[in-house]
Amino acid sequence: MPKAGFWAIESHTIRFGRDGRWYADDEPIANPRIADLFARHVTRADDGSWWLKIGDERAKIVVDDTPFVVTRVDGDPQRGFRITLNDGTSEDLAPATLALGDGDVLYCDVKTGMHRARFLRAAQSELLGHVTSDGERFVLPVPGGVQPLEHRPA
Repeated sequence: MPKAGFWAIESHTIRFGRDGRWYADDEPIANPRIADLFARHVTRADDGSWWLKIGDERAKIVVDDTPFVVTRVDGDPQRGFRITLNDGTSEDLAPATLALGDGDVLYCDVKTGMHRARFLRAAQSELLGHVTSDGERFVLPVPGGVQPLEHRPA
């Protein structure tokens, strides 16, 4: 088991996986407090690289897909939907940003459109449970109408 503690971010390869888990040298980081800390301190440099910045500590990290994942969906088509992210924040879902990517994984924009987030399986199932067909395409009912779900591969 890696010693992926607070002091170790500079000496290990830190990676955020497609599955929404943090890894140190390809071993899962089992401590949820460390994973939560990392999720709250991800930043992107001007060159597009991803970094953890915690106080004076900085370490370049690998992000397999997106730095944020949707862990929970609340709401309904009449009131709208609210999503919870792996960094503990929640925000209103921006339905117009929904898209199905490779492997039919659902994505949306988060953080005022600054980042993409990948839906984890449970959250995707919750949201897709509201999807219907209008005869030509799949749509998500939302307040004021419907939002078509389109494929936009990466």
